[in-house]
Amino acid sequence: MTRVLNSKIVFRSLGALAVMESLFMAVPTLYAWLHDEPCLGAWVVSTVITFVAAQVFLLIGHGAQKKVGEREGYVIVASVWVVFSLFGMLPFWLSGALPSLADCWFETMAGFTTTGATVISDVESFPESLLLWRALMQWVGGLGIIVLSVAILPMFGLGGMQLYSAEVTGVSYEKLSPRIADTAKHMWVTYILLTAAQTALLFVEGMPCFDAVCHSMSTISTGGFSTQNNSMIDYNASIQWTTAVFMFLSGMNFTQLIYLFRGRPQRLFKDEETQWYSIAVLVATLFLSAGLFIHYGISYDFRQITLTRPSFAMAEQALRKGFFMVTSAMTSTGFAASDYMTWPKLLWVFVFFMMFTGAASGSTAGGIKWVRIGIFAKSAMTELKRRIHPNAVIPVRFNGRTVSEQTSSNVMAFLFFYIVIIVLASLIFCASGVEFDEAIGTAVSGIGNVGVSIGQFGPLGSYENYPTLAKWTMTAVMLIGRLEIFTVLLLFSKALWRK
Repeated sequence: MTRVLNSKIVFRSLGALAVMESLFMAVPTLYAWLHDEPCLGAWVVSTVITFVAAQVFLLIGHGAQKKVGEREGYVIVASVWVVFSLFGMLPFWLSGALPSLADCWFETMAGFTTTGATVISDVESFPESLLLWRALMQWVGGLGIIVLSVAILPMFGLGGMQLYSAEVTGVSYEKLSPRIADTAKHMWVTYILLTAAQTALLFVEGMPCFDAVCHSMSTISTGGFSTQNNSMIDYNASIQWTTAVFMFLSGMNFTQLIYLFRGRPQRLFKDEETQWYSIAVLVATLFLSAGLFIHYGISYDFRQITLTRPSFAMAEQALRKGFFMVTSAMTSTGFAASDYMTWPKLLWVFVFFMMFTGAASGSTAGGIKWVRIGIFAKSAMTELKRRIHPNAVIPVRFNGRTVSEQTSSNVMAFLFFYIVIIVLASLIFCASGVEFDEAIGTAVSGIGNVGVSIGQFGPLGSYENYPTLAKWTMTAVMLIGRLEIFTVLLLFSKALWRK
């Protein structure tokens, strides 16, 4: 037997969230007005349309029961990204800044899902209000529209637990306080403070104020949209170091960061996923930096090898670019301090494989996440031990607790669907005319919300000439990756709709 969806609560929730989006839109609208930009009219119309549509949604949802059920929670979480993107693309479309509807939808979905893939080949020629909107979309989508909403929706008489649990779809999630709205508020305060801190540092280190704001929002959200055609390549060393450090912090579990800022660092240091993530960053940085040191320090041809005299500057450059690229790839940010496609093949292939991993659960990063990788690795090693000792009871433990069969199955199912989606997307991309290696690269980039890929879609490339069918497919892959697969797939499950 199926239960009818409480559509009124869905519309009421979407209406409340659309009101929030119209308020966010007011920021670049004001910026366009203050700087007398020609796209001001498009901003005014977009903001008004979004606000009016929000009122219509609220009117449809008037009198709805305030309780949000599990089904409604998943529907709201999945649909809000679509609704936000529909309204969010209006400024690009109405201003004529992007040539087609597919491009507008692609750019907006890449923003809200923090993928950072772009169809704009020359961002420096874009109006600054649109660049600000790109960064703001990523910042809003970074920690999660829903995590923000559960701090706001109580004002509309709506609860947030089902929305939070549907949005935070990792292996586990942790509440900082009994009230889920308080947990969301703590996370957003930390999010805002990190953004403000990075903005101040970048400005002091020589980055223009506008660029500092946009890059900070893109960093903390692990989105990767830049205001420069060359991403972070042309900025000085201190700016690149600062950005790399904040990318690393943004890849950590925000709950653990809050405990750190509260003066309880032992929670962070004892967390096993943080250990896996930190060790992976350290090892990958050392490997990549060593490879870059050799690349920069040794010139060779088929007749001779010449060793350039090592210097501190050479070592610093290799370490900086290595650490920057590791954190950028692993946290799915997608910023670049160097064009890795010009590196030796071993090094950029290594960067590509790091895009699979992701960072910590409960962070703004995409990818598989290290808690899943850790459980998968431990399950594999445990299975080897069971082969040797078939009668032994050998549990899989993570963070000192036994991993349940349900959690292990969750991890295996996630990895299975992750691979299946990459394969299916790659086939569609190839059918659209994309080269085989670039098809796989963009599929991995999309599902992991990384943005940059390999070949012509590397750190200095864009998706401007990507086939139209591939663009629409890529936006779907971005959304599935942002919602970590299950939230979307559950909507097509009969079990969810049975009473």
